[in-house]
Amino acid sequence: MRIEYDIKLGFKDVMIRPKRSTLKSRSEVSLDREFKFLHSPISWEGIPIMAANMDTVGTFEMAKVLSSKKLFTAIHKHYALDDWNLFLAHLPEHAENYIAVSTGISKHDSNKLAKIFEIHPQLQFICIDVANGYSEHFVHFVKRTREQYPEKVIIAGNVVTGEMVEELLLAGADIVKVGIGPGSVCTTRVKTGVGYPQLSAIIECADAAHGLGGQIISDGGCASPGDIAKAFGAGADFVMLGGMLAGHDESGGEIIEKNGKPFRKFYGMSSSTAMEKHVGGVAEYRASEGKTVEVPYKGSVENTLQDILGGLRSTCTYVGASRLKELTKRTTFIRVNEQENQVYSS
Repeated sequence: MRIEYDIKLGFKDVMIRPKRSTLKSRSEVSLDREFKFLHSPISWEGIPIMAANMDTVGTFEMAKVLSSKKLFTAIHKHYALDDWNLFLAHLPEHAENYIAVSTGISKHDSNKLAKIFEIHPQLQFICIDVANGYSEHFVHFVKRTREQYPEKVIIAGNVVTGEMVEELLLAGADIVKVGIGPGSVCTTRVKTGVGYPQLSAIIECADAAHGLGGQIISDGGCASPGDIAKAFGAGADFVMLGGMLAGHDESGGEIIEKNGKPFRKFYGMSSSTAMEKHVGGVAEYRASEGKTVEVPYKGSVENTLQDILGGLRSTCTYVGASRLKELTKRTTFIRVNEQENQVYSS
Protein backbone atom coordinates (compact mmCIF):
# COMPACT_ATOMS: atom_id res chain seq x y z
CA MET A 1 0.00 0.00 0.00
CA ARG A 2 1.11 3.55 -0.70
CA ILE A 3 -0.41 7.00 -0.87
CA GLU A 4 0.08 9.58 -3.62
CA TYR A 5 -0.06 12.97 -1.95
CA ASP A 6 -0.34 15.28 -4.97
CA ILE A 7 -3.91 16.49 -5.40
CA LYS A 8 -6.02 15.15 -8.27
CA LEU A 9 -8.66 17.48 -9.67
CA GLY A 10 -12.14 17.23 -11.17
CA PHE A 11 -13.99 19.78 -13.30
CA LYS A 12 -15.55 21.46 -10.26
CA ASP A 13 -12.11 22.23 -8.79
CA VAL A 14 -10.96 24.62 -11.52
CA MET A 15 -11.95 27.42 -13.85
CA ILE A 16 -10.23 28.68 -17.00
CA ARG A 17 -8.43 32.00 -16.68
CA PRO A 18 -9.37 34.51 -19.43
CA LYS A 19 -6.66 35.93 -21.69
CA ARG A 20 -6.36 38.83 -24.09
CA SER A 21 -8.03 38.02 -27.40
CA THR A 22 -8.10 39.47 -30.91
CA LEU A 23 -11.39 37.70 -31.73
CA LYS A 24 -14.35 40.00 -32.31
CA SER A 25 -17.11 37.40 -32.22
CA ARG A 26 -17.88 33.79 -31.35
CA SER A 27 -18.70 33.31 -35.03
CA GLU A 28 -14.96 33.55 -35.82
CA VAL A 29 -14.22 30.36 -33.84
CA SER A 30 -13.86 27.05 -35.70
CA LEU A 31 -14.71 23.93 -33.70
CA ASP A 32 -13.64 21.54 -36.47
CA ARG A 33 -10.67 19.26 -35.85
CA GLU A 34 -8.74 17.03 -38.23
CA PHE A 35 -7.12 13.83 -36.96
CA LYS A 36 -4.81 11.22 -38.40
CA PHE A 37 -4.55 8.02 -36.40
CA LEU A 38 -1.74 5.92 -34.97
CA HIS A 39 -2.61 2.65 -36.73
CA SER A 40 -5.50 3.24 -39.13
CA PRO A 41 -4.81 5.00 -42.46
CA ILE A 42 -8.16 6.79 -42.17
CA SER A 43 -8.26 10.53 -41.45
CA TRP A 44 -11.19 12.25 -39.76
CA GLU A 45 -12.61 15.78 -39.79
CA GLY A 46 -15.48 17.10 -37.69
CA ILE A 47 -16.47 18.48 -34.28
CA PRO A 48 -15.00 16.05 -31.74
CA ILE A 49 -17.99 15.70 -29.42
CA MET A 50 -19.45 12.20 -29.06
CA ALA A 51 -22.71 10.68 -27.84
CA ALA A 52 -21.92 7.86 -25.43
CA ASN A 53 -22.60 4.23 -26.34
CA MET A 54 -25.50 3.92 -23.88
CA ASP A 55 -28.88 2.67 -25.06
CA THR A 56 -30.53 5.84 -23.71
CA VAL A 57 -28.07 8.09 -25.61
CA GLY A 58 -26.13 6.38 -28.42
CA THR A 59 -29.11 5.58 -30.63
CA PHE A 60 -29.56 5.53 -34.38
CA GLU A 61 -31.88 8.54 -34.05
CA MET A 62 -29.18 10.47 -32.20
CA ALA A 63 -26.62 9.49 -34.84
CA LYS A 64 -28.79 10.89 -37.65
CA VAL A 65 -28.91 14.34 -36.03
CA LEU A 66 -25.32 14.45 -34.80
CA SER A 67 -23.79 13.19 -38.05
CA SER A 68 -25.61 15.92 -39.99
CA LYS A 69 -23.64 18.44 -37.88
CA LYS A 70 -20.37 16.46 -38.10
CA LEU A 71 -20.59 15.30 -34.48
CA PHE A 72 -19.94 11.68 -33.54
CA THR A 73 -22.08 8.89 -32.05
CA ALA A 74 -20.81 5.66 -30.53
CA ILE A 75 -23.83 3.46 -31.25
CA HIS A 76 -24.73 1.18 -28.33
CA LYS A 77 -23.98 -2.51 -28.79
CA HIS A 78 -27.49 -3.89 -28.22
CA TYR A 79 -28.97 -3.26 -31.68
CA ALA A 80 -29.63 -6.41 -33.71
CA LEU A 81 -28.06 -6.93 -37.14
CA ASP A 82 -31.43 -6.28 -38.80
CA ASP A 83 -31.62 -2.91 -37.02
CA TRP A 84 -28.20 -1.99 -38.42
CA ASN A 85 -29.26 -3.02 -41.92
CA LEU A 86 -32.37 -0.86 -41.76
CA PHE A 87 -30.51 2.13 -40.31
CA LEU A 88 -27.67 2.04 -42.84
CA ALA A 89 -30.07 1.63 -45.76
CA HIS A 90 -31.41 5.12 -45.03
CA LEU A 91 -28.20 6.85 -43.92
CA PRO A 92 -26.99 9.90 -45.93
CA GLU A 93 -23.62 9.79 -47.69
CA HIS A 94 -20.52 10.31 -45.46
CA ALA A 95 -22.52 9.78 -42.23
CA GLU A 96 -20.52 6.59 -41.63
CA ASN A 97 -17.57 8.90 -40.77
CA TYR A 98 -19.44 9.90 -37.63
CA ILE A 99 -20.54 6.60 -36.11
CA ALA A 100 -18.75 3.79 -34.28
CA VAL A 101 -19.90 0.21 -33.87
CA SER A 102 -19.63 -0.63 -30.17
CA THR A 103 -18.66 -4.07 -28.92
CA GLY A 104 -17.86 -5.89 -25.74
CA ILE A 105 -15.16 -8.56 -25.53
CA SER A 106 -17.18 -11.80 -25.51
CA LYS A 107 -17.16 -14.30 -28.37
CA HIS A 108 -20.75 -13.35 -29.14
CA ASP A 109 -19.77 -9.67 -29.36
CA SER A 110 -16.85 -10.49 -31.64
CA ASN A 111 -19.01 -12.59 -33.99
CA LYS A 112 -21.68 -9.90 -34.18
CA LEU A 113 -19.05 -7.25 -34.98
CA ALA A 114 -17.69 -9.42 -37.80
CA LYS A 115 -21.19 -9.82 -39.29
CA ILE A 116 -21.84 -6.07 -39.21
CA PHE A 117 -18.56 -5.31 -41.01
CA GLU A 118 -19.07 -8.14 -43.49
CA ILE A 119 -22.36 -6.61 -44.62
CA HIS A 120 -21.32 -2.96 -44.15
CA PRO A 121 -17.57 -2.64 -44.87
CA GLN A 122 -17.93 1.13 -45.29
CA LEU A 123 -18.18 1.54 -41.50
CA GLN A 124 -14.83 2.76 -40.18
CA PHE A 125 -14.90 2.96 -36.37
CA ILE A 126 -14.95 0.27 -33.67
CA CYS A 127 -15.54 1.14 -30.01
CA ILE A 128 -14.33 -1.67 -27.73
CA ASP A 129 -15.96 -0.81 -24.44
CA VAL A 130 -15.53 -2.34 -20.99
CA ALA A 131 -15.90 -0.79 -17.56
CA ASN A 132 -12.42 -1.94 -16.49
CA GLY A 133 -9.78 -1.55 -19.18
CA TYR A 134 -6.98 -2.83 -16.97
CA SER A 135 -7.42 -6.55 -17.61
CA GLU A 136 -4.96 -8.55 -19.68
CA HIS A 137 -7.88 -10.19 -21.49
CA PHE A 138 -9.02 -6.76 -22.69
CA VAL A 139 -5.55 -5.89 -24.02
CA HIS A 140 -5.41 -9.20 -25.90
CA PHE A 141 -8.85 -8.53 -27.39
CA VAL A 142 -7.64 -5.13 -28.65
CA LYS A 143 -4.60 -6.83 -30.25
CA ARG A 144 -6.76 -9.45 -31.97
CA THR A 145 -9.20 -6.82 -33.19
CA ARG A 146 -6.36 -4.78 -34.71
CA GLU A 147 -5.09 -7.90 -36.52
CA GLN A 148 -8.59 -8.64 -37.78
CA TYR A 149 -9.37 -5.03 -38.85
CA PRO A 150 -6.06 -3.36 -39.79
CA GLU A 151 -7.78 -0.47 -41.61
CA LYS A 152 -10.40 0.43 -39.00
CA VAL A 153 -10.09 3.10 -36.30
CA ILE A 154 -10.19 1.36 -32.92
CA ILE A 155 -11.42 3.14 -29.79
CA ALA A 156 -10.68 1.23 -26.56
CA GLY A 157 -11.39 1.91 -22.90
CA ASN A 158 -11.95 2.75 -20.16
CA VAL A 159 -8.76 3.61 -18.27
CA VAL A 160 -7.50 6.61 -16.30
CA THR A 161 -3.71 6.35 -16.10
CA GLY A 162 -0.91 7.05 -18.54
CA GLU A 163 0.76 3.64 -18.49
CA MET A 164 -2.46 1.88 -19.48
CA VAL A 165 -3.13 4.40 -22.26
CA GLU A 166 0.30 3.56 -23.66
CA GLU A 167 -0.32 -0.18 -23.38
CA LEU A 168 -3.62 0.03 -25.25
CA LEU A 169 -2.14 2.22 -27.99
CA LEU A 170 0.76 -0.19 -28.43
CA ALA A 171 -1.73 -3.08 -28.52
CA GLY A 172 -3.51 -1.54 -31.51
CA ALA A 173 -5.92 1.12 -30.28
CA ASP A 174 -5.96 4.47 -32.08
CA ILE A 175 -8.01 6.31 -29.45
CA VAL A 176 -8.28 5.51 -25.74
CA LYS A 177 -11.41 6.25 -23.74
CA VAL A 178 -10.62 7.86 -20.37
CA GLY A 179 -12.87 7.83 -17.32
CA ILE A 180 -13.66 5.54 -14.38
CA GLY A 181 -16.62 6.61 -12.29
CA PRO A 182 -17.27 10.26 -13.25
CA GLY A 183 -20.56 9.68 -15.11
CA SER A 184 -23.84 11.02 -13.75
CA VAL A 185 -25.40 7.53 -13.54
CA CYS A 186 -22.22 5.63 -12.61
CA THR A 187 -21.75 4.34 -9.04
CA THR A 188 -18.42 2.57 -9.54
CA ARG A 189 -16.58 4.93 -7.18
CA VAL A 190 -19.15 4.33 -4.44
CA LYS A 191 -19.39 0.56 -4.93
CA THR A 192 -15.68 -0.11 -5.39
CA GLY A 193 -13.72 2.85 -4.02
CA VAL A 194 -11.88 2.94 -7.36
CA GLY A 195 -11.65 5.98 -9.64
CA TYR A 196 -9.70 9.07 -10.64
CA PRO A 197 -10.84 12.71 -10.77
CA GLN A 198 -11.59 13.38 -14.42
CA LEU A 199 -9.58 16.54 -15.09
CA SER A 200 -6.35 15.02 -13.74
CA ALA A 201 -7.06 11.79 -15.61
CA ILE A 202 -7.36 13.74 -18.88
CA ILE A 203 -4.11 15.64 -18.28
CA GLU A 204 -2.15 12.48 -17.48
CA CYS A 205 -3.67 10.34 -20.21
CA ALA A 206 -3.47 13.01 -22.93
CA ASP A 207 0.23 13.45 -22.22
CA ALA A 208 0.81 9.70 -22.56
CA ALA A 209 -1.30 9.35 -25.72
CA HIS A 210 0.10 12.34 -27.56
CA GLY A 211 3.64 11.17 -26.88
CA LEU A 212 2.88 8.06 -28.95
CA GLY A 213 0.76 9.75 -31.61
CA GLY A 214 -2.59 8.54 -30.27
CA GLN A 215 -5.71 10.36 -29.08
CA ILE A 216 -7.97 10.21 -26.03
CA ILE A 217 -11.67 10.64 -25.36
CA SER A 218 -12.76 12.19 -22.09
CA ASP A 219 -15.71 9.98 -21.13
CA GLY A 220 -17.97 11.17 -18.32
CA GLY A 221 -18.25 13.94 -15.77
CA CYS A 222 -19.52 16.77 -17.98
CA ALA A 223 -22.63 18.39 -16.54
CA SER A 224 -22.44 21.69 -18.47
CA PRO A 225 -20.87 23.22 -21.58
CA GLY A 226 -18.17 24.69 -19.31
CA ASP A 227 -17.08 21.18 -18.28
CA ILE A 228 -16.72 20.21 -21.94
CA ALA A 229 -14.49 23.26 -22.46
CA LYS A 230 -12.38 22.25 -19.45
CA ALA A 231 -11.98 18.74 -20.85
CA PHE A 232 -10.71 20.10 -24.17
CA GLY A 233 -8.53 22.63 -22.33
CA ALA A 234 -6.96 19.79 -20.32
CA GLY A 235 -5.93 18.01 -23.53
CA ALA A 236 -8.84 15.75 -24.52
CA ASP A 237 -9.08 15.19 -28.27
CA PHE A 238 -12.73 14.09 -28.08
CA VAL A 239 -15.34 14.56 -25.34
CA MET A 240 -18.04 11.92 -24.84
CA LEU A 241 -21.40 12.87 -23.33
CA GLY A 242 -24.06 10.75 -21.66
CA GLY A 243 -26.33 12.62 -19.26
CA MET A 244 -26.14 15.90 -21.19
CA LEU A 245 -27.65 14.15 -24.23
CA ALA A 246 -30.22 12.10 -22.29
CA GLY A 247 -33.90 13.00 -22.12
CA HIS A 248 -34.30 14.12 -25.73
CA ASP A 249 -36.52 12.90 -28.56
CA GLU A 250 -33.51 11.14 -30.06
CA SER A 251 -32.18 9.61 -26.83
CA GLY A 252 -34.34 6.54 -26.43
CA GLY A 253 -35.47 5.50 -22.97
CA GLU A 254 -38.93 4.90 -21.63
CA ILE A 255 -41.21 7.96 -21.39
CA ILE A 256 -42.82 8.45 -17.97
CA GLU A 257 -45.34 11.05 -16.84
CA LYS A 258 -45.13 12.56 -13.34
CA ASN A 259 -47.48 15.26 -12.09
CA GLY A 260 -48.46 15.91 -15.69
CA LYS A 261 -44.84 16.42 -16.82
CA PRO A 262 -42.92 14.07 -19.15
CA PHE A 263 -39.63 12.39 -18.17
CA ARG A 264 -37.37 9.87 -19.90
CA LYS A 265 -35.64 7.01 -18.15
CA PHE A 266 -31.82 7.18 -18.15
CA TYR A 267 -29.54 4.57 -16.64
CA GLY A 268 -25.92 3.44 -16.49
CA MET A 269 -24.98 0.43 -18.59
CA SER A 270 -23.79 -1.39 -15.45
CA SER A 271 -27.07 -0.69 -13.63
CA SER A 272 -29.54 -3.40 -12.67
CA THR A 273 -32.00 -1.83 -15.17
CA ALA A 274 -29.57 -2.32 -18.08
CA MET A 275 -28.53 -5.82 -17.00
CA GLU A 276 -32.12 -6.97 -16.56
CA LYS A 277 -32.96 -5.59 -20.00
CA HIS A 278 -30.00 -7.04 -21.90
CA VAL A 279 -28.63 -10.06 -19.99
CA GLY A 280 -31.54 -11.19 -17.84
CA GLY A 281 -30.40 -9.65 -14.56
CA VAL A 282 -27.42 -8.97 -12.32
CA ALA A 283 -25.11 -12.00 -12.13
CA GLU A 284 -24.68 -13.40 -8.60
CA TYR A 285 -20.94 -12.62 -8.58
CA ARG A 286 -21.31 -8.89 -9.21
CA ALA A 287 -23.13 -5.76 -8.03
CA SER A 288 -24.97 -3.10 -9.96
CA GLU A 289 -22.64 -0.14 -10.57
CA GLY A 290 -25.12 2.28 -12.09
CA LYS A 291 -28.15 4.40 -11.22
CA THR A 292 -31.52 4.58 -12.93
CA VAL A 293 -32.94 8.11 -13.02
CA GLU A 294 -35.77 10.02 -14.65
CA VAL A 295 -34.57 12.97 -16.72
CA PRO A 296 -37.00 15.80 -17.51
CA TYR A 297 -37.99 15.62 -21.18
CA LYS A 298 -35.90 18.12 -23.17
CA GLY A 299 -37.42 17.99 -26.66
CA SER A 300 -35.14 17.94 -29.71
CA VAL A 301 -31.42 17.51 -29.12
CA GLU A 302 -30.81 20.39 -31.57
CA ASN A 303 -31.39 22.99 -28.81
CA THR A 304 -28.95 21.28 -26.45
CA LEU A 305 -26.32 21.05 -29.20
CA GLN A 306 -26.62 24.78 -29.86
CA ASP A 307 -26.10 25.45 -26.14
CA ILE A 308 -23.03 23.17 -26.03
CA LEU A 309 -21.38 24.47 -29.21
CA GLY A 310 -22.20 28.09 -28.37
CA GLY A 311 -20.66 27.71 -24.92
CA LEU A 312 -17.53 26.13 -26.38
CA ARG A 313 -17.13 28.94 -28.93
CA SER A 314 -17.51 31.44 -26.09
CA THR A 315 -14.74 29.72 -24.11
CA CYS A 316 -12.46 30.04 -27.11
CA THR A 317 -13.16 33.77 -27.42
CA TYR A 318 -12.39 34.31 -23.72
CA VAL A 319 -8.89 32.84 -24.14
CA GLY A 320 -8.18 33.98 -27.71
CA ALA A 321 -8.35 30.60 -29.44
CA SER A 322 -9.64 30.97 -33.00
CA ARG A 323 -9.70 27.16 -33.41
CA LEU A 324 -10.61 24.42 -30.96
CA LYS A 325 -7.17 22.91 -31.57
CA GLU A 326 -5.61 25.99 -29.93
CA LEU A 327 -7.68 25.80 -26.75
CA THR A 328 -5.26 23.55 -24.82
CA LYS A 329 -2.33 25.86 -25.51
CA ARG A 330 -4.39 28.87 -24.46
CA THR A 331 -5.72 27.28 -21.25
CA THR A 332 -4.50 28.15 -17.77
CA PHE A 333 -6.53 26.53 -15.00
CA ILE A 334 -6.99 28.24 -11.65
CA ARG A 335 -7.93 26.32 -8.50
CA VAL A 336 -11.26 27.46 -7.04
CA ASN A 337 -13.58 26.72 -4.12
CA GLU A 338 -16.74 27.87 -5.89
CA GLN A 339 -18.03 27.84 -9.45
CA GLU A 340 -21.23 29.87 -9.52
CA ASN A 341 -23.55 32.02 -7.46
CA GLN A 342 -26.43 29.70 -6.53
CA VAL A 343 -28.75 32.19 -4.82
CA TYR A 344 -31.50 31.49 -7.34
CA SER A 345 -30.79 27.79 -7.90
CA SER A 346 -33.96 25.72 -7.83
